[in-house]
Amino acid sequence: MKTKSLFAILTVAGLALGGCGTVDDAQNSDTGATPSEDTGTTGGPNTSGPPPGETDPDPDTGASSGEASTGEAMTTGVGFIEDPDGGGISFECDIFAQDCPDGEKCMPWSNDGGAWNATRCSPIAENPGQPGDECAVEGSGTSGIDDCDVGVMCWDVDGETNMGTCVAMCTGDAANPICEDPDTTCSIANDGAIVLCLPVCDPLLQDCPEGQACYPVAEDWVCGPDASGEMGTYGDPCEFINVCDPGLICLGAAATPNCQGAGGCCTEVCDISDPAGDAQCTGAPQGQTCQVWYEEGAAPPGYEDVGACSLPA
Repeated sequence: MKTKSLFAILTVAGLALGGCGTVDDAQNSDTGATPSEDTGTTGGPNTSGPPPGETDPDPDTGASSGEASTGEAMTTGVGFIEDPDGGGISFECDIFAQDCPDGEKCMPWSNDGGAWNATRCSPIAENPGQPGDECAVEGSGTSGIDDCDVGVMCWDVDGETNMGTCVAMCTGDAANPICEDPDTTCSIANDGAIVLCLPVCDPLLQDCPEGQACYPVAEDWVCGPDASGEMGTYGDPCEFINVCDPGLICLGAAATPNCQGAGGCCTEVCDISDPAGDAQCTGAPQGQTCQVWYEEGAAPPGYEDVGACSLPA
């Protein structure tokens, strides 16, 4: 089985290389992966319609935490890759501006051997790859050194071969990020160290390429590497959004029966329009129901029927 680099281990506030989702009863702004809040999603099981709650990081795991509140939206609190051990953001350069000297490009990297938590100027390869090309990294998937072109990053890196695929980074700026490919959306994470144009997907169809799954990031659902390995089944503990099997997502402990001692556990995505209703939820006999992901009227086109199996408050 293909193994992922650090990216294959997203934290509760990031993709594995990812983060666990949680629920919270705060009537507050969303926690989408935006320039100001890079570790959340605007979506989440919503039983009535108020704006999604805001999640608070767990000091021990870096995960968001909270509990379901009847009649209030729940958020997954996920972004892409936040290092639970800290390390801090250190911007040597601006990824959007690509303000490095000639012959170099601005890249995200890990300055402490963990997840991406900084930016650096790295050398541009002699014959750099373009989006969609196969690529190689030097050292590891978070070294910040690869053979892709300026504004392009080697992504979904195999930890054994150090090979991945060149993916375009967002252009524009943090307030107005741009992705030229209309089938992608800009996913900003790790306080802006990661700005990638990732393919949008349908969580009910799981229409991502082999080896990837559809995960929630900000108000969108995007394809990310499936880093579940031998774990990731229903009820398994999770600390990153992409360590659950395709069709499952990482929600906070309060959403899943018997989920103790973990930032969150894997639970199913469900179709709220399905006549079978709660029967889609493995934990239904223990109280889980299929709850709407977006507040009424807020679902992006095509996501109106998306739900998640969760315990009520």
